[in-house]
Amino acid sequence: MPHHKNHEHVNQIKENIDKTDRLNEDEKSDSMKRIEEWELEDRAFGTLIQELASISEFFEEMFGELGLK
Repeated sequence: MPHHKNHEHVNQIKENIDKTDRLNEDEKSDSMKRIEEWELEDRAFGTLIQELASISEFFEEMFGELGLK
């Protein structure tokens, strides 16, 4: 997946995290922290998807809606 496409998806993920009421504040904070670490370390996009999916089933559904699963 091209880098710019990943960036678009990351922005969508961040927006969805911010808007949802299905994650508590700790889950939102943990999710954003993992995204920031992922961006700094420039890891594979699949790694980010796996890490976020381990936090809540909310992410599994969101990734499906974004066409990432």
